[in-house]
Amino acid sequence: MATKAKGIRIPTELDDAIAQESEARGKSWSAMTAELLDEAIRGRRAPGVSFVDGPSGRRAVVAGTGLDVWEVIATWKDGGESYELLRQNYPWLNEIQLRAALGYYQLYPSEIDARLEREARWTPERAWRELPFSRPRNH
Repeated sequence: MATKAKGIRIPTELDDAIAQESEARGKSWSAMTAELLDEAIRGRRAPGVSFVDGPSGRRAVVAGTGLDVWEVIATWKDGGESYELLRQNYPWLNEIQLRAALGYYQLYPSEIDARLEREARWTPERAWRELPFSRPRNH
């Protein structure tokens, strides 16, 4: 990704908060600020989506649910991109939450498609090879 140097003035308290966050995450102030700004823009463009940490890094989730956007999109695609089937598969989510996931996908398809491709590569054989403890035991 190309970068561009910019000078910005921010309140001291915000600078301190960014510095604390960057130290806690082992990132430079600049990298942390860019990540925070990126998430802020994505959050404004896709209300109802937030970002959380996980083993695979930061990821988009349906706010308040812990459900990853990619999971909702995988279900939607598996159902032939039928909104009705999506609602049936997630009856505990309301329309705003489902539309938030679909809207995020519309804005950032390459991010979600890349995650779907990574998930598709997790076959049982690969899991057993890389995570041998996951293989069922023969009795």
